[in-house]
Amino acid sequence: MAKVVIIGPAHPLRGGLATFNQRLARAFNDAGHSCSIYSFSLQYPSFIFPGKTQYTDEPAPDGIDIHTVINSVNPLNWLKVGRRLRRERPDLILVRFWLPLMGPALGTILRQVKKNKHTCIICLADNVIPHEKRPGDGPFTRYFLRSCDAFITMSEKVMQDLRLFEKTKPAKLVAHPLYDNFGDAVDKQQARQHLGLPPVKKLLLFFGFIRAYKGLDLLLDAVSVLRQRNAAYVSDMRLLIAGEFYEDEQKYQQQIDKLGIKDMLILRTDFIPDSEVRYYLCAADVLIQPYRNATQSGVTPLAYHFDKPMVVTNVGGLPALVPHGISGLVTEPTPESIADGIEAYFELGEAHFIPNLQKEKQRYSWEQLVETIQELGREVRRKA
Repeated sequence: MAKVVIIGPAHPLRGGLATFNQRLARAFNDAGHSCSIYSFSLQYPSFIFPGKTQYTDEPAPDGIDIHTVINSVNPLNWLKVGRRLRRERPDLILVRFWLPLMGPALGTILRQVKKNKHTCIICLADNVIPHEKRPGDGPFTRYFLRSCDAFITMSEKVMQDLRLFEKTKPAKLVAHPLYDNFGDAVDKQQARQHLGLPPVKKLLLFFGFIRAYKGLDLLLDAVSVLRQRNAAYVSDMRLLIAGEFYEDEQKYQQQIDKLGIKDMLILRTDFIPDSEVRYYLCAADVLIQPYRNATQSGVTPLAYHFDKPMVVTNVGGLPALVPHGISGLVTEPTPESIADGIEAYFELGEAHFIPNLQKEKQRYSWEQLVETIQELGREVRRKA
């Protein structure tokens, strides 16, 4: 049995990173290890956080040991937490890295831990080069990466970015596991009734935090293109936008007004609590990911879990996650191409994709991720 620590967000922080870390901790525990999470007492200062709140009011997950101790902007705290972990001597630390801003805090903590000459440090890199660039990205990233012994990525794009910084340290690519902790699927009509949605034959879903790189503006333009092509075709179509704005909402409202498509939209732009996630996925006919750029997406494993076909753009790791014509359709990141993909999806129909989705998703397991992390740890120790 190994003593494992995950460093990254956890309850009461909300969002995909926290959900992932908690599910991974459970997978480690189920495999017979002792796993805890070291999370943030302060993750982002409020003046740089783009959403309404960083916290959830949902109950803490059962059976997960969470220590809310890291202050991302206090160097004295970094030293204190690092010394605490050094004394605890975990066999393995798995540290999440998604934003260069976290580099100084995490890199300092890990340098303290490494002084115990025992703990193996593996980074699970969600991003190495961020979607939205800021001053200091390069130095902060290099400082953090140098404190790690090995790396896991969940897309080829992130692996390529990693190798721009770290040429030789061990690294493995593993598929993003399915989110299976949002409950079982429900009937489509039951889900729509639960959400109070109108009865339509074609329901598109855009799901998740709304940020520029996710291309919601491209999808809005695509909806306008579809209306211009055939108003009758879209008379029973709606786009459900479910997720909180992480940037200026006004520019999207202005675009909607300019395009004249307000009647084709259903806006649910508050944070979607975990207990409601399954209803949004199950209510939709198809999930649209019109990203301008991407590494991997946490929304894609959600779609797989709920057997939901996808239309995604040909950027980053999305085409590898969603094979064209199998679990969805791949388009170019332009309104016209996205509109083509939506039309093609409804021509093929849901029944074309469901058997392929169910077969494809067998590749995405938490057990495989745990085993890959353990293999990397053994490799690091052999080379030590």
